[in-house]
Amino acid sequence: MAIELRQQLRLSQQLVMTPQLQQAIKLLQLSRLELVDMIQQEMEINPALEESVDLSSDETPTDDQETSTKEDSGSAEIKIDEKIKNDTDWENYLDEYNSTGKAQYESESKEAPRYESFISAKQSLGDHLLWQLLMAMPSPEEEEIGSQVIGNLNKDGYLTASVEEIAEITKYSVDDVEDVLFLLQTFDPVGVCSRNLSECLLIQAKHLGLNDKIVIEIIKNHIPHLENKNYKAISKALKISLKTVIAAVNIIQGFEPKPGRPFNDDEPHYIIPDIYVYKYENKFVIMLNDDGVPRLRINPYYKKAISKGEIISSNTKNYLQEKMRSATWLIKSIHQRQKTIYNVMESIVKFQKDFFDKGIAHLKPMVLRDVAQDISMHESTVSRVTTNKYAFTPQGIFELKYFFNSSINRIHGSAIASASVQEKIRRLITSEDPKRPYSDEKIAEILKESNIDIARRTVAKYREIMRVLPSNKRKQY
Repeated sequence: MAIELRQQLRLSQQLVMTPQLQQAIKLLQLSRLELVDMIQQEMEINPALEESVDLSSDETPTDDQETSTKEDSGSAEIKIDEKIKNDTDWENYLDEYNSTGKAQYESESKEAPRYESFISAKQSLGDHLLWQLLMAMPSPEEEEIGSQVIGNLNKDGYLTASVEEIAEITKYSVDDVEDVLFLLQTFDPVGVCSRNLSECLLIQAKHLGLNDKIVIEIIKNHIPHLENKNYKAISKALKISLKTVIAAVNIIQGFEPKPGRPFNDDEPHYIIPDIYVYKYENKFVIMLNDDGVPRLRINPYYKKAISKGEIISSNTKNYLQEKMRSATWLIKSIHQRQKTIYNVMESIVKFQKDFFDKGIAHLKPMVLRDVAQDISMHESTVSRVTTNKYAFTPQGIFELKYFFNSSINRIHGSAIASASVQEKIRRLITSEDPKRPYSDEKIAEILKESNIDIARRTVAKYREIMRVLPSNKRKQY
């Protein structure tokens, strides 16, 4: 059989996403801050795009408005000029100006103080320890070793590198590193530069002058039992009463397991809602948050140059037309994004009206398909819209994803949302007796009595999602 090349014509249909469509889809999943950053970048690279001070983003001033603006600015320029007074005493003015005495003059070009010069910067743990090290008047060798030790601390104040590794880096002996480490462990905060939790607690006990043998023994050899609150095992191992163990544990609980916590520089991130939902006259009103989002429009100068056919080169004309098309599509995409977010929120309010009226316990099961069918959109579009978007509601601030959750069957009646079940579990744990906390199995039995059919392992999963400890670790003696 001979092998040969042939040319064939074949027609086929393919779904191709244009760059404009890709941009519109990308805009949907951007958060509010990301949208503002993207708009600022587009305004920097696209001269046909500018921020509008009008209420309407696509409204352009007319020729009459431009003429009146020019006349107003011209008249304002005439009024700015001040006439020199005829009765000014120039002789006294010049004598004062040329005097040899001290005189202070303020300049309009004087720069304002920098923002960093008057704000309070939070001191880091490393800076705090370096300051104490330098105050101890160390030798050059001790300063080098101390800097390496401080540089290998994590945010909790624990040493993450071994003594041997630091000795290898600094080219000094292990004994020298141990001596400097011992010095650093006496610094504030107490327990810093420890290699593990046991050493940290022992340093704090020594600092307080605590010589209780039971406390020291528990810290040295029974940390796992202490973490699991297995006090009976400690009592059996040390051959002491449970009451004595609890008294020693109460002392240890007053120690700080993370010495670097006061110097943690993690700042809280405040959420700015994308949507506001208010209740007005028994109806819910939805408002989009446009504060801080630039209102865009086409630059009227370039728009006028293209529309009136002014004499410009073909390359310049093509460039301006391309930028104007890009700007127009961006403005339309932003409007479409806002409209889609509004429609999704409107559908959520319709489905979850009881939640907005009565609270989390009345949240209904809902999936993306429900909203997608209601507003005639694809599920993927709804998923993008609800990503990183937050709504201010009468019940608090929630991410739009929060309203979509699985269902838990009831023994009798319709299903209930998983978020509502989590809220019920949280309330049960909050109201339990600290000395006799509910186990996961007991919580499941209580929920079944409340007409909620749920398994023990599901309760355990929801408890871990809410970051709640198991019953043996919640128990208080």
